Amino acid sequence: MKVIYQDLPPVEVAGRKLVGRVLFGLLVLVAALVGATAGLLLVYSTDLPQVEQLEHYRPSSITELYDGQGRIIGSFALQRRVVASYNDFPQVLRDALISIEDKDFYRHWGINVWRIAGAAYRDIVSGGRVQGASTLTMQLARNLFLSPDRSFHRKIEEALLAIQIERRFTKEQIFTLYANQIFLGHGVYGFEAASEYYFGKPAKQLALEEAALLAGLPKAPGLYSPINHSDRAIRRRNLVINGMLEDGKITAREAVEARNKPIELKLQHDPNSLAPYFVEEIRRYLENKYGSNQVLEGGLRVHTSLDMDLQRTANQAVLDGLAAYERRHSWKGHLENVLSENATLTSYRHPDWDEEPEVNGYSHALVTAVAPGSAVVKLGRYSATVLPTDATWTQHKLQDILKPGDIVYLKIVTLSSDGKARVSLEQDSGAQGALIAIDNATGEIKAMVGGRDFELSKFDRATQALRQVGSSFKPYVYTAAIDQGARPDDTIVDAPVTFPTASGPYTPHNYDEKFEGTITLRRALAQSRNIPALKVADRIGIKTVIDYAHRFGITSNIPAYLPVALGAAEVTLFEQTSAFSVFPNDGVRIMPRYITKVEDYEGRVLEEDFPDVKDAISARTARIMTFMLREVVLHGTGIAAASIKYPLAGKTGTTNDFTDAWFIGFSPSITTGVWIGYDEKKSLGAKETGARAALPIWMEFMKVALAGKDPGEFQPLPDLPPRPVHVDTMDTAAAAEESH
Repeated sequence: MKVIYQDLPPVEVAGRKLVGRVLFGLLVLVAALVGATAGLLLVYSTDLPQVEQLEHYRPSSITELYDGQGRIIGSFALQRRVVASYNDFPQVLRDALISIEDKDFYRHWGINVWRIAGAAYRDIVSGGRVQGASTLTMQLARNLFLSPDRSFHRKIEEALLAIQIERRFTKEQIFTLYANQIFLGHGVYGFEAASEYYFGKPAKQLALEEAALLAGLPKAPGLYSPINHSDRAIRRRNLVINGMLEDGKITAREAVEARNKPIELKLQHDPNSLAPYFVEEIRRYLENKYGSNQVLEGGLRVHTSLDMDLQRTANQAVLDGLAAYERRHSWKGHLENVLSENATLTSYRHPDWDEEPEVNGYSHALVTAVAPGSAVVKLGRYSATVLPTDATWTQHKLQDILKPGDIVYLKIVTLSSDGKARVSLEQDSGAQGALIAIDNATGEIKAMVGGRDFELSKFDRATQALRQVGSSFKPYVYTAAIDQGARPDDTIVDAPVTFPTASGPYTPHNYDEKFEGTITLRRALAQSRNIPALKVADRIGIKTVIDYAHRFGITSNIPAYLPVALGAAEVTLFEQTSAFSVFPNDGVRIMPRYITKVEDYEGRVLEEDFPDVKDAISARTARIMTFMLREVVLHGTGIAAASIKYPLAGKTGTTNDFTDAWFIGFSPSITTGVWIGYDEKKSLGAKETGARAALPIWMEFMKVALAGKDPGEFQPLPDLPPRPVHVDTMDTAAAAEESH
């Protein structure tokens, strides 16, 4: 159609034509922009995740381990998170988070156009990349579906996903998803887990200043960590409080009071730190059976045999026993110095500091300054001054044995809220200890210590270390003899003897280099005489003795040569302790167990373990041996334990050159084994026998394990009519026939 301009001046006609062309051009430009935008949105939205997935979304959940009373003793997770509901997050926390992160959360539709425009303008002007201005919904979209890259492409995808999320979910649902998903530092995800980690309580109990501190973490958890950067954390917390005041969420008085309060953390201990060696055994088993993904993300509920209270006692007993051993052998020095390793006093962090210290606990610390009569040390966020009275046992002046940069080993006496500690100077020469305690009736492992410090060495000396067991092997020798007709009051001659062997003559000796002449078998065992044990083993046959050891559950390979009767065989503490439980169990062997039940996230039982019971020896033989091992405690090498007024029995063990010290003992209800030694099998030192090094640890543990409980009684000794026999000259097979 042709437009004819009539009666118009030529200038006006030209002007109108120009306006028409401009309008047409603008329409074309708008259409092109709309088309390009639509095309871009189509391109960006084509590969976007489907937000419908969120309807069935379950965050990666922690697999938790419980002790026999339902208390958490450990956990496995890629992300340490406790999933909570909307109502689990208190109003003060919701207000704090919204005030600092997204003031219009309850009003916008997923994005805040003006905030995005402002942020984009600032980034363009500054030459930076698009960042900031994300709503809570956009942050949720990014955390769940997108990479953390800061780009226009990702920001558009983030906005599109946020709009979809807002269309499908309520604000409460979005807030809950965000509050459970967000990273808040130190391996913690979600506000419920963060509240428990930083303040030792559920989110519902957070005070204003605590909620504000947590709400300030999402922006930069590492930068505002209240553990590593308390000054920054306070500034960020106060910024949140100011935002809440501006939004009318709190009063001016509340804001002033909250801003003036110091940060008071009550850091939650990593539950795995209570029984790390035990937890590691559980992890290996679970991952082998269910796979790593299920264990780390599936939220399993694992019910174990452990007793949290007994585990604490075991930890303390082993560490105190090692400290007592170290003090007996004077100050050795040879301290690691971080300054010689290109570290600095301000940058160095010891692995022990990853856990909160405990009173009566032990930790490595860094010497930061030394003066005549004192030394200042740092252990994590605490500092302490070591005085001469804290190191009297060393018999040295502090300035002569310590210098800045040294790593020292301390016992923590007190801890104060102001970051000060009282300590005593100890020594870590490398000596290791292990303990395992087993319930006789069920086979449940109630406590297990695999070494001095799991963070420094994850090798488990309770289950993995094969060590010579010394005289703690002798009960198998006497069990075989009793089973073949010998009796406790039969006699044997403790005198010099030489045995012919395949490798030549073997002339053994007793520990004290003396001989007692004719003695009873029960005295020979109680006093741990070597010659009688070898004579009995030689008469019965060492292969028979080894067969009996295997009946008790010893699975380690035992070579068939006579010195094995004195404990030359290498066995784990786990095996030896479990084997000794046969005696109080009337000859029955119950397989040790760590786990009683495993449930999945929904509560379905995946497995349930019950005691596995096998006969090892006769009840008669078990009762006689229990009587003989009771003599060890009452009148023999374990007499120190007689001070504990409970029915107890057991056996010491000491190897050549004092490389290993053992005590394996039991009450009617529990069997406990203790080992001390060095990993490299060097000597513990002169006279460091099982009675001196291992038994005190065993006693410290058993005193607590039996306190306030019915100790029970051992089964009575069976009738044994008098029948004195000299084992040296008696055929044990004939004796067995005679006894019947």
